[in-house]
Parts: sequence; structure tokens; C-alpha cells
Amino acid sequence: MEYKLLDDCIKIFGKEDFNPQHILECGQIFSYNKTENGWQVFSADKKAEIFENENGFEIKTDSPQYFENFFDLKTDYSKIKKQLCKFEILKAPIKFGYGIRILKQDLFETVISFIISANNNIKRIQLILGRIKEKFGEKKDGFYAFPTRAALLAATEQDFAALGAGYRAKYLFQVLRQVDENTLQKWQTLSTADLRKNLVKLSGVGPKVADCISLFGYARGDVFPVDTWIEQMYLKFYGGKKNREQIRHFLTEEFKNYSGYAQQYLFYYMRLGT
Repeated sequence: MEYKLLDDCIKIFGKEDFNPQHILECGQIFSYNKTENGWQVFSADKKAEIFENENGFEIKTDSPQYFENFFDLKTDYSKIKKQLCKFEILKAPIKFGYGIRILKQDLFETVISFIISANNNIKRIQLILGRIKEKFGEKKDGFYAFPTRAALLAATEQDFAALGAGYRAKYLFQVLRQVDENTLQKWQTLSTADLRKNLVKLSGVGPKVADCISLFGYARGDVFPVDTWIEQMYLKFYGGKKNREQIRHFLTEEFKNYSGYAQQYLFYYMRLGT
């Protein structure tokens, strides 16, 4: 995919490997808005606005290099899709979600967001995160930044409950005292297996949430988060009753280092395309 980095925007040429609706609605991110003319995306203390044009898309932002990495623009998704289309099961999902790209999100924000996501729906997740940002985040130009750990340490368990976190309030309160941004960054050097072991030790982080953090924060393509939609997909296409851990193991063996990419195409297709 061709693109050009400018001082205040990124110009993307072509639409085959980049589609903001596919990227933002495939379950990997919650901090975005659909606008009349495009999309707004928020990450940490940064904002980007995406507009479609005749030649492709324009991402307007004060932080073009950040969003170049965020949208994983250096990765050749046409090559990934070509490899995955060797699997018959992925041909229809890739045709449906052709513009998906796996985001490289802020690690701290990803941990907090996916703890909140457990047994939750997207609208409610967005509502809770919006309240947390408004109460504890720094006011920027027209939006609130995602709060730092230092800012959230001022919150009580009751504060998180009052903002709508429910039973997850205790997990948020505890995880802030278990890990900081620097530690999360240091975990970048761990193997995927060791990363997962560390993540599941955190309050509110089970196997599925750990895999989501590994994929959407740490860009580990060899994980395959299994939720209700993926469980349904497995039963539909593969058959045989297995628990989620067995399904995860089977699918990571099936797709290897492309597991995370396969998961996103299949999740998006099962949720919106079938």
C-alpha cells in the first residue's frame, strides 16, 4: 500500500488495504467516533481524523509518525491476505473485511480498555471509557486524553463503580497497583508465551483478554483470541465440541504467525457479515 507522510497528515493511496470502518468496527478499539464526513480516532493523548477521497484516504493529525505506527502502515497486508486466502475458510471473510489492519495501540490504554471489555458490549465499553477520560484525563483540543496511571491512581474502587465499571471496578483498582507503563513496555521483549503468563497474573485479565492485549497492544500475530463469535465460527466450520482453550490451541496451530490476522477477519465476518 502506498502512502505519504506529511507534517499534518498521512495520505493513503488506494482503498484495497485500508478501510476505517473495517479497522474500527472489528472489535480491536473502542476510542473512536463516526462523524458526518469520516471518523475520529483517539489513542493515548493523540487524535486523528480520517476522510475518504477519490484516491484513497487522508488521516489528519498533529502526530503523523505516531499514527503511521498505530495503523501499522509499513506492513504489507496484501501479502498477508494472499497467504491467508490459501485457507478456504478465510476467502469470504477477507473479501468482506478486506480493509482491516491490526492496530498497534498504547499498551496501558489497551490493558485498561480490555479489562473493561470483559463480558461487555461495545457501546457500554465506550461509555465507561468516555467517563473515565472525562473525569481523569487531560483536556485537549476538543477531546480528553486517556489518563495516565498516575492520574488513575487517585481513583477509588467506588469511583470506577460510579462511572459504570460494575464488578470490574475492583479489577481496575487492583491492576493499577500491579503494573505501570514502564513494566508494560519492558514486556515487549518477552516471548508470546511468557507475555501471556505475565498478563494473566493481572487482576481482571483472563486468557481471552490477555490474547487481546497481546494482539492489539503488543502486535503478536501468533495469538488467537477466542470469544463467543469465534466459538460459533469454530463450531460452524470445524465442528466438534471443544472448550475455548482447546479452540485457541487448535486455531493457533492452524494459522501459526498469521493467527491474529485470521482472527480479525473471521471475527468481523461472523459478527457483521453472516
